[in-house]
Amino acid sequence: MLLDRDPAVVALACRPVELVWPEEGGRVVGHAPQLMARLQDGGGLLLDCAGRSGPSVRLAARARVVAAAAEAAGWSYRLAEPPDPVLVANVRWLAGYRHPRCAVGPWMPALVAAFGSPRAAVDVVRELGDPIAVWPALFHALWRGVLRVRLDEPLHERAVVWVARQEDEAA
Repeated sequence: MLLDRDPAVVALACRPVELVWPEEGGRVVGHAPQLMARLQDGGGLLLDCAGRSGPSVRLAARARVVAAAAEAAGWSYRLAEPPDPVLVANVRWLAGYRHPRCAVGPWMPALVAAFGSPRAAVDVVRELGDPIAVWPALFHALWRGVLRVRLDEPLHERAVVWVARQEDEAA
């Protein structure tokens, strides 16, 4: 879900390829990376996710082979640690507002103008009008990255929101 929100990612595929290679002693080993992301620049990213206790010895060994294969193909490879549970909960919440219908109405320009300087979300929602219409638009703008909020802290109505700027994109 974190890759789904990344503006550099244009497509995702689950278990897109299986690599097979011989180990010492002639035993054949195979591994299918969990995800592949196609990037805006045309590159690719193969990704495996480690469990809560980190990568197993087996996965770490396979990751070295997959990383070399990815590099040979002009792609990159990442063995990702489990993300922070608060980040996951926040992104999961925002994902519920990814559909463009959440941005219907005049809210986007008004939200961008209202968050020109960092402010509490609830203050702007109250200022703009009907909360039933404004909250979904706000969450959609946060999902798309038009607006920013700290995702490493629990989202709540007093969370401080600001307009994303180009320097935010580089971070």
